[in-house]
Amino acid sequence: MSNTQSRNEVLFERAQRTIPGGVNSPVRAFRSVGGTPRFIERAAGPYIWDADGKRYIDYIGSWGPMIVGHVHPEVLKAVEQVLAKGFSFGAPTESEIEIAEAICKIVPSMEQVRMVSSGTEATMSALRLARGFTKRDRIVKFEGCYHGHADSLLVKAGSGLLTFGNPTSAGVPVDIAKHTTVLEYNNVAALEEAFKAFGDEIAAVIIEPVAGNMNLVKGSPEFIGALRSLCTKHGAVLIFDEVMCGFRVGLRGAQALYGVEADMVCLGKVIGGGMPAAAFGGRREIMDHLAPNGTVYQAGTLSGNPVAVAAGLKTLELIQAPGFYDRLSAQTARLAHGLTEAAREAKVPFVADSVGGMFGLYFADKVPASFAEVTKSDIARFNRFFHQMLDAGVYFAPSAYEAGFVSSTHDDAIIDETIAAARSAFATA
Repeated sequence: MSNTQSRNEVLFERAQRTIPGGVNSPVRAFRSVGGTPRFIERAAGPYIWDADGKRYIDYIGSWGPMIVGHVHPEVLKAVEQVLAKGFSFGAPTESEIEIAEAICKIVPSMEQVRMVSSGTEATMSALRLARGFTKRDRIVKFEGCYHGHADSLLVKAGSGLLTFGNPTSAGVPVDIAKHTTVLEYNNVAALEEAFKAFGDEIAAVIIEPVAGNMNLVKGSPEFIGALRSLCTKHGAVLIFDEVMCGFRVGLRGAQALYGVEADMVCLGKVIGGGMPAAAFGGRREIMDHLAPNGTVYQAGTLSGNPVAVAAGLKTLELIQAPGFYDRLSAQTARLAHGLTEAAREAKVPFVADSVGGMFGLYFADKVPASFAEVTKSDIARFNRFFHQMLDAGVYFAPSAYEAGFVSSTHDDAIIDETIAAARSAFATA
């Protein structure tokens, strides 16, 4: 081991010998920002510590789940109590019923829910169920929205408005991709044209109503409203992928935010409290087509794992405390406003936006409304800013195309410390 190497560098070199790219999820590799990924050893509240012992203010929060902060004492206690009884059974438990009841009570339109272990499982299963329910094949998705790595979802827009989508990953057959139509986010005219051309072929439209995987981009009320009316008119299933924004933009999610009910909703992140858990659900008449009641097959050995359910149930309980979302939204807005003002003082083209406990950072003149607008941001400047903030002990997402997350443990002092670090970074940007 060289004296000039950090432990993070040593671990990354070691990881690359046995793990492709040295990471188990691509964005962790720091490829888009450069440098060495930080290997995290522990966390508490709003902080994480890397392998070199450096502390960071964490604005990733495990990509959203840690809404009450890392290692919350009540969540930890709930998990420890379950661990003493067993890790997994492969059989039903009462806690599975409890979390299903909790989700159906909180989330509009969800009459039944099926637990799974990941967001990809949730979206993949929801689409299969929508196809089985409608007996149609075509799926409509939107450029910049990420719904997991199932084959039919790793598709980008074709060369023309209504052409077939093209695979964005090797290993995805064109014959599968051709059943997916990709449209521009927030483009009502394109949506109407797609339904005019393919209305009787569309099984489902899947969307992040508040996108977090092309940075934070909000669906416009007009766009979300058009989605609902067109799906209703043509008999297509409207699927809200709220794996990321569910319980983040508000307790009842984007459905309550927009006053629009989806036919199906996919959830994840927060409902596991940091453990691997996700779910999909919706109207009973759709869910009745799912095995064992119906002919659409879905299964999972660890679905409804008691340890994950315990962490999720306690987290869902904590976020229902009076005033929780008022405080979370206020702190996130305070961060976004403070960063924007710091950039303005330094005359740096930059704006930040927020909704609930999610925020976006854009080195641009205005908040983007589509993936095309996001790509016009100054990515090189973001990369410099990311490393300056990392050096200052602030951990933002290592990509200009990812949203950030605030927890209930990010108090005024932490927000102020972040803004002060950004002010110094903007001054030299």
